Amino acid sequence: MDFLAVFVTAAVGFGIGALWYGVFSRRWVAASGVPTDDKGAPRDGGNPVTYALAYLCILLVAGMMRHVFAMSAITTVNLGVMGGLGIGLFLIAPWIALNILFSQRPKILILIDGGYAAIACAIMGGVLLLF
Repeated sequence: MDFLAVFVTAAVGFGIGALWYGVFSRRWVAASGVPTDDKGAPRDGGNPVTYALAYLCILLVAGMMRHVFAMSAITTVNLGVMGGLGIGLFLIAPWIALNILFSQRPKILILIDGGYAAIACAIMGGVLLLF
């Protein structure tokens, strides 16, 4: 397994998250119920431990995605995008939906958080196969 590809792919996934939640930040903060400061930003949003753990989570997804692709003989960028989309849309997003539904949180979070999983995994799948 190409470790560099996994680390780069995780960084790409992390960057997509920054863009995604930058676009949807107001809706996400309002729907999530995260405590905010006087400017409306998440109170502990700048905590570096949170960002490090977030990267670690995405790194685990990228590593497992690479393993699944290798075991499934997915070898082209197009198949990587399709495989990543499948993982995000049909594995990760439904699990996110379950958590949101049973915690009785606003349903818009399914679209925001599940959408991020689907889009990020699709792009990450393509990036993995660039190496």
